[in-house]
Parts: sequence; C-alpha cells; structure tokens
Amino acid sequence: MAKAATTANPGVKSGVRIVVAGDRGTGKSSLIVTAISETFPSSVPPVLPPTRMPDDFYPDRVPITIIDTSSKVEDASKVAEELKRADAVVLTYACDRPETLDRLSTFWLPELRQLEVKVPVIVVGCKLDLRDENQQVSLEQVMSPIMQQFREIETCIECSAFKHIQIPEVFYYAQKAVLHPTGPLFDQESQTLKPRCVRALKRIFILCDLDRDGALSDAELNEFQVCIHVIILFFFFFCNFGGHGPYKLQCLKNMVNLHILLCFLRREAQAQSLKSSKGTGWVKCFNAPLQPSEIIGVKRVVEEKLPGGGVSGMGVNDCGLTLTGFLFLHALFIEKGRLETTWTVLRKFGYNNDIKLSDELIPTFKLAPDQSVELTSEAVEYLRNIYELFDSDGDNNLRPAELEDIFSTAPESPWEEPPYKDAAEKTALGGLSANAFLSEWALMTLLDPSRAVENLIYIGYSGDPSAAVRLTRRRRLDRKKKQSDRNVFHCFVFGPKKSGKSALVNSFIGRPFYDSYAPTAEEIYAVNVVDLPGVSVIEVGIKKTLVLREIPDGGVKKLLSNKESLASCDIAVFVYDSSDQSSWKRATELLVDVASHGEDTGYEVPCLIVAAKDDLNSFPMAIQESTRAVISLLILFHESLQISLVRLENNALNCNYLILQVSQDMGIEAPIPISSKMGDTNNVFRRIVTAAEHPHLSIPETEAGRSRKQYNRLVNRSLMFVSGMLIFETPRISGTAINISGWSCRGHCWASSLPCICCEKELFWLKNEDSPINEMQLTHSPVEDLQYN
Repeated sequence: MAKAATTANPGVKSGVRIVVAGDRGTGKSSLIVTAISETFPSSVPPVLPPTRMPDDFYPDRVPITIIDTSSKVEDASKVAEELKRADAVVLTYACDRPETLDRLSTFWLPELRQLEVKVPVIVVGCKLDLRDENQQVSLEQVMSPIMQQFREIETCIECSAFKHIQIPEVFYYAQKAVLHPTGPLFDQESQTLKPRCVRALKRIFILCDLDRDGALSDAELNEFQVCIHVIILFFFFFCNFGGHGPYKLQCLKNMVNLHILLCFLRREAQAQSLKSSKGTGWVKCFNAPLQPSEIIGVKRVVEEKLPGGGVSGMGVNDCGLTLTGFLFLHALFIEKGRLETTWTVLRKFGYNNDIKLSDELIPTFKLAPDQSVELTSEAVEYLRNIYELFDSDGDNNLRPAELEDIFSTAPESPWEEPPYKDAAEKTALGGLSANAFLSEWALMTLLDPSRAVENLIYIGYSGDPSAAVRLTRRRRLDRKKKQSDRNVFHCFVFGPKKSGKSALVNSFIGRPFYDSYAPTAEEIYAVNVVDLPGVSVIEVGIKKTLVLREIPDGGVKKLLSNKESLASCDIAVFVYDSSDQSSWKRATELLVDVASHGEDTGYEVPCLIVAAKDDLNSFPMAIQESTRAVISLLILFHESLQISLVRLENNALNCNYLILQVSQDMGIEAPIPISSKMGDTNNVFRRIVTAAEHPHLSIPETEAGRSRKQYNRLVNRSLMFVSGMLIFETPRISGTAINISGWSCRGHCWASSLPCICCEKELFWLKNEDSPINEMQLTHSPVEDLQYN
C-alpha cells in the first residue's frame, strides 16, 4: 500500500504575508494594532511598518506578516507592488460609511484583477460599533451580490476594534484562506467537491480500505477518523465557547498548547508499541481514537442524509462507510467551513495545495543526455495485473471507461493530451490491448519518467517508487560494446513533405491509409510492441517497444539547433517518396544534416532510408538537370566520388544506382521499399529495432567526418608512440640494428606509419639517435635500409 507523506504538512507555506488595503479612514491601522496588542489605540500613524504576529498566535503556528498600506494617490504604485506580493488581501470598508463599501466593487476588486493578484480576498467591515442602528442590514444581504460578481472573495466579516469584536478572527480567516484554501476543494457555484479533490479522496479511501470490500469498517474508520475527531472537538470549543475578542483567542491558544502536550505524551507512551506493530503503509493523522458511540454518530449523520442500508447502501452499508458517504462527510465539513479537516487529511497523505502529490514524494532522475529511463520488470508486472483487474470481461480490450476508472485516483488521466493521446494502437472496439496499455506507459516513462512514477503511485503502486524504473546504459557505451541492452527504442522519423512518413507512422499503430494529404505541423508520437524472432526455431522471440517520433520537415532546423537533440535518439529513419526525384534529394539533404550534426556533437546515431510509395512508378531513370544537383551533393560529402557528369549521361546511369551509391558511400544499408497504401511494410519496424540493437552499425559517415577521424587517428597514434618512447627508451648501439615496434634500421628508429591528410602518402615518425636531444622527425620517405623482423 502506498505510504502517506512522512513530511510535515507538505504544501503548507512557511509564512503568510497579509496586505491590508482600503479607502482612507476605514480603520486599517486600528485593526492591525488592536489585533497585535489586544488594545484599542488612541492614535495611530498614517501607515504602520510591517508587523509580524507571534508564531503561536493561531493553531497552525505559521508566522504572519501584516502589511499596512497608504490611501494617498501618490502612493498607488507602492500599494500595487505590495498587493502583488501578498498571499492574502484584506479589503476594509467602514460600516458607518456606505460609500466605502461601494468602492470595493467599483475600484478595489477590479484593481486587484487588473494587477492580476490571484490570492484570497477577505472583506472586512470595520467600525461596527458606529453603524446606525436604524440601518441594520444582514451581512449576507449586503455582500451576496458582490461575492457573486467577484469569486475571489473568500470570507466577509464585520468587526469593531474599539469594542474588540471579532478582531482576531479577521487575520485568522486570512491565514486560513492561504493555508486551507477553498478554491482547490470546492466549487462555490455548483456547491460540490471539485473533481481533483474527489479523485484524491477516493485514493485515500482505497488506501484505508484494507480489506478491499468497498467500505470502511469500524476499525478502518477509527484508524482514519482520528484526525476528524480532534478537529471536530477543537472547532466545537472554538466556535461555542469564549465569546468574542481576546478571551476567545486565549481559549484558542490554551487548547492548541494542551493538544500539543497531549499528543507528545501520547506519542512517547506508544513509541514501543508503534515500532513493534505491523505497518499499514500509511500515516495516521492524529493519535486520538474515536469511541464506539462517536463512530455510530458519524454513521448516523451520513445515513440521515444518504439513506440506503443493506449491502448496497448509498452512504453506509453492512460493511461500513462507503466511498459516497466518505465524500459526503468531507463535503459537509467544507460547507460548514471546516476546510482544515479535509486539508489535514490530504496533506497527511502527501498532497499539496494543487491536490497533487508533493514534489518530495516523487523521485527525480539525473541522467546523461544519451541515457533513457525504462520501467522495471516489477513495475511492468504490476501494470499487467492492473490491466487484468480492470479488464473485467477479459477480452483484451480496455475500454475508455475502464481506462478512466484506472486513473480515477489520479488528478486527471495523463493520456488525454498529446503526446500520449492516440499514440498507441486501438482495438476494433476503440479500447487498448494489453500491449498498447504497456506501450503507453513505456512512452510516458521515456518522455517524462517522474510523471510516470507519480501516476504509478496514484493508481496504487506500493513498492519503492525509485525501484519502479531503471536507467539504461549510455549509448556511447553501447556502441563500444556493440550491443544495446534497452527494451524501449526511440526512433526519429525524418522526411520531406508528402514523402509518406505520416503514413508510415500511422501504419505502425494500425491506422488506415488515406489518399488525402494532411501536412504535419507538430511532432507526432506512435508507440507499439515489436516482436523479434528467436535465434532458433525452438527459442521464443522477444518483445521490444518502439517509439516513433515524426519530425516535420519545417522543424528539423529548430531540432538540430540544440546540441543534444540527437542524444535521445536510438535510430533515425529517413523517408522519401520513391516516385518523386525532388523528395529523394531533400531526404538526402536531411540525412547529411543529421549525420553532420551527430559527428559534430558526438551523438552519432544509426540511420536507415525508407523508400515509401513503392506501389507507384519510380521517378525517371535518365539523368536530368535535377540529377546533376544530386551528384553534386554526393561530391560535397564524398570527395573521393570522382564521377564525370558527361560519362554518366553517356551511359544513361539510372537514379536507382545513385541512391544505392549514397547508401554505400555513407556506410548504411540500401533503402527499404515499402507501400503503406498496399499494407506492405517489408518488416521495416523489425529492421528498425534490429538496427537500434546494434548501435555501432549503420552510422552514416560524411567526408568531413571521415577526414576528421583520420586526423584524430594520426594524432592519437603519434601521442601513443611518443608516450611509448618515453617509457621504453632504447639504448643507442652503434653499427647494429635497433628493434622498435617490430621494425629496425641503422642509426634511426621508427614505430609506425600513417596516411598523410594532404597527399595520402605514408608518414613516418623518426627518432634521430645521432642528435644530442633525440628529436622526433616526420617524413614521407621510409628509411632506406629498413627491414621487418
């Protein structure tokens, strides 16, 4: 079972900044001074300095800083800056001056929207003692129209600093609106819990339902409801005892301190028993169990509002409190203003203010650019079991409703938006097969491993989150070992417009072919499982997951502008229209660009060429003017290709030969002909995976890259030779042969020869032993009486 958060109140702010604003003479400064000193001031300055309330002033023990503001027009810019930095805003009006109330809706609230201040707003009517007794109007009647127009208003309250009426409550509600906001939990307009809150509470309910019978028994309810018990008692005393003003606040402080002391003593007394008990995988909210009569009382409240009974009772059934009843209780707490109850529960199970698991619970991954992340076999097996559990009829078709049910305990379904939406193959009934379901998970793990692990936790994965995935070996190490150990391969699909690359991607996930052309504006992903044959007839084949990423022709330049853009690519495929000569030319240009980028950055990738639309006639065989451009392009990246245009024209060399020549000169396989329209893929996906499994092969080499490698080889061998000569110094023996690296000569010694970059002749390192400094020399001519031993 997934553990609740062990961190203290994730998502709770370390401090609350409250800005008090309003018209001149509405009582801002007097409100602040009275709240801090519990004494009404005889005089106050125009603007108070920032004031900090004691940390233990309110039960959450979160420091509060109160910012007073000026009402002068010339200070408007300063006030605006303070409002932008606020965690909550207190807007004041004077109860004895109705025009100041009107100014809230005509100036202050629109001003907050214009400044894009999106924080809770507390509207406070000050000077309650000065209001005309003949004009008594209920606060609800006055504020209801304003609150309908401005939903950011969290609470409205009236107070009197002079008579100490509801002064502490003003800043308590402001702090409460920040620490326990209503917005993420409750929709004021529909008066219902928000979907993300329902999903989180459903997950918590499932975690607490240890026997998986769909209801919380008395024992399970007691384990969970301890937090509600303490909060109900706390607010019962707070709301019904102590009257108004300082006495009520002191009562509040005393209760909090007493509760902390009791919890400490209780925790110490139970330390040993807690250590020896079997863990349930989640953390209790408080150590204060409910009495049997209290549990009955909770059930009775639910049954009165949600009658039913029996096995299928709506709120309570024979087994205990149902999910419907559990959600109703929280809705009831929120409606009664007890948001602390729901927030305490959520935070104890690791949720932050966005109703998502806090960052501390989600592992992050530090990996090299050419590493990737994959699910472990344990996580894959867990997902298989989840699939079988929710595929109730066992038809290998997970319907959309069943998929939504799987993610009903996550903030939202992660596959509703690109790149995951429609990235896997659908069944004839519009659902997902087991392979497609696992493929979507593999894609999410590849692109966003933290999000994949987060959603694993949401759907009930109970293992160590960091053990659910593994980091693959670096690709450059794979090339040295001449074998990849990956189970998921990332393939970039390049190609010019109308080349057929989208048709190739669509055929990979079983989409039908369409003759109409639809240009690709954004990158598109497709993922599926590829079956590889076994080595022998007896051996069972293995499964690999292939991810195709279609790169629009217009997006190649932007992609290659990033040095590490090819680091995540296991293999690149270049698609061209075999019936269009210009398509082949553009595909070749893309191949050269990608190959050059890989050589420049060190992230070289295997490449394959795919000749699409094989069902159409190939482009003209004669060498036309456009063919000259292709040959010129070949000469640019392969200077050794000395082909005479005149001779080619005389011999009417066909274009297929040129295509084959490009593949050979760049060191990759010949183009793979396919026809998406005819359904003939020529095992191209299996060939893509096979090429990706051998990352040292099929890597294209340009002429610039070939020259660079020759130069590096020359330098490396030179350095190796010099290093060897320094370590193994050969004594000078006059008139006799001296053996070095299998060669000998009289008077001179040399170790090896290399091709010269400028003329391709042999270069020789010579050591002149007749020289007093034994200098090294480089020459084109070998020593005359050189002989091999």
